[in-house]
Amino acid sequence: MISDSSISWLLGRLWLHLSVRRRIQFGMLLILMILASLTEIISIGTLLPFLAVLSEPNKVFHNPSAYFFISALGITSPGELLFPLTVIFGLAVLLAGSLRLLLTWTSTRLTFSAGADLSLSIYRRTLYQPYAVHVMRNSSEVINGIVNKSSGVINEVIGPVLSLVSSSLMLIAILSILLYLDPIISIAAFLGFGSIYGVIIWITRAQKIKNSKIIARESTQVIKSLQEGLGGIRDVLIDGSQKTYCQIYQSADKPLRTAQGSNQFIAQSPRYVVEALGMVLIASLAYALTKRLDGVGAAIPILGALALGAQRVLPSMQLAYASWTSIQGGRVSFQDTLDFLDQPLPSAIDQPVKPIAFDQQISIENLSFRYSLSTPWVLSKLSLSIKKGSRIGIIGTTGCGKSTLLDILMGLLMPTEGVIKVDGKAITAVTQRSWQMRIAHVPQAIYLADCSILENIAFGQQKKNIDRKRIIKAAQQSKIADVIETWPQKYETAVGERGVRLSGGQRQRIGIARALYKNADIFLFDEATSALDNETECAVMESIENLEKNLTVIIIAHRLTTLKNCTQIIELTDGRVRRVGSYQDIVKNP
Repeated sequence: MISDSSISWLLGRLWLHLSVRRRIQFGMLLILMILASLTEIISIGTLLPFLAVLSEPNKVFHNPSAYFFISALGITSPGELLFPLTVIFGLAVLLAGSLRLLLTWTSTRLTFSAGADLSLSIYRRTLYQPYAVHVMRNSSEVINGIVNKSSGVINEVIGPVLSLVSSSLMLIAILSILLYLDPIISIAAFLGFGSIYGVIIWITRAQKIKNSKIIARESTQVIKSLQEGLGGIRDVLIDGSQKTYCQIYQSADKPLRTAQGSNQFIAQSPRYVVEALGMVLIASLAYALTKRLDGVGAAIPILGALALGAQRVLPSMQLAYASWTSIQGGRVSFQDTLDFLDQPLPSAIDQPVKPIAFDQQISIENLSFRYSLSTPWVLSKLSLSIKKGSRIGIIGTTGCGKSTLLDILMGLLMPTEGVIKVDGKAITAVTQRSWQMRIAHVPQAIYLADCSILENIAFGQQKKNIDRKRIIKAAQQSKIADVIETWPQKYETAVGERGVRLSGGQRQRIGIARALYKNADIFLFDEATSALDNETECAVMESIENLEKNLTVIIIAHRLTTLKNCTQIIELTDGRVRRVGSYQDIVKNP
């Protein structure tokens, strides 16, 4: 069950993630809310004398409490009271309306600005998480957290909280002036309407919790179904499985929208009941006031003030209730968003990093790795030495730990036991980023963004910062420049989503060009040619062989012939080094 304290605790966690600037702005917004509430008191307060002058001007003119006001304005007869009081009442109403408009604009702008800050913070914190964390996550969950659930915090938490605070202040202000006019009727009306909302909140509590869980779960499933259906569109078209993926999407989308609609109905439905009862109350009050000894004329000012107060109170109560319902309905998604916001950031995230020195060799000493205490060892007691400028090939059967070893060499995973040293200096969490600045990685499946060749080679850089001369040089070294120059738009040619408009060999060479553009001195190829035909593989391997001799190259290959130009070949079996030798040694003793 969700308690008030749990919502308060979640809001406290959210407050910690707001910048100092945003906190100050929210404090200033609170002051504006208080001022807007005070203007409501003034507008209702000025209505009393205005209506009194309309109905009984002589009584107001001879009222001792109005003497100072009458003498200050130089009024000599009851008929002269109407114009100044009309102006004062009109100005008060305009001031109240202007402040409410300013409050709405300010709170909306601040809400969405804070939401943008939080969304960026989630994305930033997610990008900085270790590779092992990303491996364990589903991308649909992350995307949903960054896009939908962070937007939900804006629409279902921050905005409603501001509305709840504003409405509460407004209710307190209006109730105070109504209590002054007629405390018995005001208290009775407030308790009556408040009880209606309280009962509805209690009745719909369980349904809102259920809807909150459905929305949090199914919003992720909707994105997951879209990613899977569109990501595998070739197989979907070939297999004719469109109907299946539509059903998967519908099974997630329908309960999501049903829950959202249910929450919206729960939030809006009390309004019509309360408004109807409010009109009945005003009518009953008017009848009761006319039966008093002082007659209808005396009842008009009080009745008008109460009517205006009710016209302000009922929407404020409805807004407060709808805001609370929204907060409750989005509670689970709010919790998920806070979990993303609580992701830790590296301690030295904004400090400049220099590449670690690498002049001699990489030493792998007694290295072992497993993903968790409950999983088997992937690598066990590995000890190797890789000299600078060498060409190292790694072979072994599927599952022997080749790719895991490369991930550890790249600093994506940290050894469970043992250590990797570069020129005698251990690679740790502190030196990890300095080491990665030396490394360029070319995987089997090159990720290409849906942008130009230029931007894909300089992947991760803003276009204005790209060095075109380095781009051309890297393309020439990877043997892709001649092909690019034949295209009409040359380096501005769009590659399509995931490089769909390029051949496999072209994608691999762009991957090599990307690595070369980085100016790294350690190149890691993870089965980068295994999906290519023999002719294309030979061309890509020629590009690799033509790399500068002082560069260290480590290649994982499925075919032994791919490694014929390596200076040393390492064979892994079941996470251990089976043997180390030259290409000729391995061929002679397969």
